[in-house]
Amino acid sequence: MDEEKPLTIEQFYKFIGEKRLMAVRCEGCGALFIPPRTICNRCLSKDLEWVEVKNRGKLITYTVIYVPPVQFQSMAPYAYGIIQLEDGPRIPGMIRNVEPGDIEIGMELIVDFEEEKDGEQEQQGRQGWPRWPRYFFRPP
Repeated sequence: MDEEKPLTIEQFYKFIGEKRLMAVRCEGCGALFIPPRTICNRCLSKDLEWVEVKNRGKLITYTVIYVPPVQFQSMAPYAYGIIQLEDGPRIPGMIRNVEPGDIEIGMELIVDFEEEKDGEQEQQGRQGWPRWPRYFFRPP
């Protein structure tokens, strides 16, 4: 357990950089949250801790982006969706390794982690884009 780590979005992305998908679990009611929060929105408990969750889930909705932000123009068109993880929480992200026309609601996807390219964080920082590691969805 990583309960000594702060319950922040920055810490969430540090875990992503370690290729770990982490959620915050409420010790009061057992609810899981991604992104992290400091108060449970179900029971209002502040007794929360980090837990690792399974990286598998089902697609519940998606869209195809044809006119992206500048940072993602080279990837267009690309799909962006929300999956319901096997452990319960929902998480948004890009869908890769499948053609947009082949995507179906309910399809199984896994969360995978992007390898950082040399100098990529430095370049992102100059463009004003967060330097956080990235995750994405792909078919198993």
